[in-house]
Amino acid sequence: MEITAAIAAERRELADLLDGLTDEQWDAPSLCRGWRVREVAAHMSMGFRYSLSRMAGELVRAGGSLHRMTDRLAHRDAATASTAELAAFLRDNAHHPFKPPGGITAALGHDVVHGLDITVALGLDRRVPEDRTRVLLESVTPRSAAFFGARLKGVQLCADDLDWSFGTGTPLTGSGQDLLLVAFGRKLPPGRLRGDRQEEFVAG
Repeated sequence: MEITAAIAAERRELADLLDGLTDEQWDAPSLCRGWRVREVAAHMSMGFRYSLSRMAGELVRAGGSLHRMTDRLAHRDAATASTAELAAFLRDNAHHPFKPPGGITAALGHDVVHGLDITVALGLDRRVPEDRTRVLLESVTPRSAAFFGARLKGVQLCADDLDWSFGTGTPLTGSGQDLLLVAFGRKLPPGRLRGDRQEEFVAG
């Protein structure tokens, strides 16, 4: 799979999906704690709209905390941009070369996971193409899971729709894209995972 083409396709598909949301869906909570759908959408385009120098300045103003910086910018941009603009930011920048730490695969992961933060929370049945899901699952490591706050000690993630597993211990079974969310530290709605320890990964 050519990752740059997958990134462009993912952004265009998500922009089309965002264009079809109702006002209530835009204001619904996402899987990202404290962020509605509109904050997630605003955050997804931050790397397109802020230069490195401006982002550095925002980081300084946030006391060096990346979390505080991204949270503040997401809320600010979500309040000032229209929903049409938030969707257009993704579509118009489908080929933008933004890369977070981790390179081009991390850029794909940024788009796919935040897209799932929206669609899974809203109960929308969007299936990420398997080639995109697979390349991201294969990039999961103990270090990346720890970075995103995924507590996977003693758990084996087992996809039931493709040939992939990660870790050792008590099996936690679900679709590849749901397990990708788990590996990125998300808690999912009830009924999407199976296993003796599933409740640890379900949103309360």
